Amino acid sequence: MKLPKGFVASGIRAGIRKKRPDLGLIVVEGGANAAAVFTQNRFQAAPVVLAKSSLKKSGGRVKAVVVNAGCANAVTGRPGLEAAKRVRARAAGLLRCDVDEIFLASTGVIGVVLPDKKMTEALPDAVARLSSGGIAALSHAILTTDVGPKVAQATFTIGGKRARIVGVAKGAGMIHPNMATMLAFVMTDAALSPATLKKTLREAVDQSFNAISVDGDTSTNDCVLLLASGKAGNAESSQTSDFQRALNSVCRDLSWMIVRDGEGATRVMELEVRGARNDREAKLAAHAVATSPLVKTALHGGDPNWGRILAAVGRSGARFSIRRVSLAAGPVTLVRNGDPAEYREKDAARVFSRERVPITLDLGSGTARTLILASDLGHDYVSLNADYRS
Repeated sequence: MKLPKGFVASGIRAGIRKKRPDLGLIVVEGGANAAAVFTQNRFQAAPVVLAKSSLKKSGGRVKAVVVNAGCANAVTGRPGLEAAKRVRARAAGLLRCDVDEIFLASTGVIGVVLPDKKMTEALPDAVARLSSGGIAALSHAILTTDVGPKVAQATFTIGGKRARIVGVAKGAGMIHPNMATMLAFVMTDAALSPATLKKTLREAVDQSFNAISVDGDTSTNDCVLLLASGKAGNAESSQTSDFQRALNSVCRDLSWMIVRDGEGATRVMELEVRGARNDREAKLAAHAVATSPLVKTALHGGDPNWGRILAAVGRSGARFSIRRVSLAAGPVTLVRNGDPAEYREKDAARVFSRERVPITLDLGSGTARTLILASDLGHDYVSLNADYRS
């Protein structure tokens, strides 16, 4: 797969990790308009602090993205911040741009200062390897516990011109709504203002990256960056509906890949909550179910133990009448108006044994709804995270 017009990328091994590639680079010829959303965790990593500041100072302009795996550079104080600044300065010097046009991102172990000397020494090689087909190398260089890379694309029309959008992401654990550890970089060759990018990105993120959960933890390093090179040749247009559709599609595809790649995951629950009084209460109910260890372990075992789902909803804080609650797994109704429905256990078990397990919860109290994707929780999740730093 090639990147949209104006973009080149590379991925190399800088030696941060023992064997795997760990340094990725994206460069935009002539620079790009940009918008980003970041983690809401109070312990924000040094690259997040610098990236937020740089975007503001540059007026939403980005020349390059420097991203590393193997070290989050989070909770590292002044030494971590200075190390990130040295990487940023080296990249700016090589690419002949202002330091605030360099967007930094990191992922990996928290509490370890970034080995900036390894990165600054490797950056010339990353620059030399830049190509329009470099997304494959980039997608591997940003992975941590991911099983494999995550790339999605779409096409759209804007201002009478055909344009492309390509996204690359990483993430498998420490994933939960509110900018679940995940990073995503989405690139388009359309001409779009920073304000338009910010508006469209927030809509796309709300229904994708902020609607997924693997383990209920949010990271110190999460970010989603949207870049527009303008090389498609369109005039900036207020008619962005087709672009929004394409952006939503790419973000949803990437978020699905993240949940399916949840550490040790074998199934994904596609939970739709209907009939809530408002959006907040719909999300309260959905998040309680999506993060319940009992629900997630039952999902792993293919066990249609719907009592665990209702118990999670009952403690969620959402307001509803228990006599109006209904629950279904695919076409099988499990609970109707607060009472167990008549169904065949094997039919319910068949739904729960799928890779995608559709669950519909109707609170019967309003018109608000939400959709969330959540992975199961099995033995491999514990094994991976018990040995993560060793």
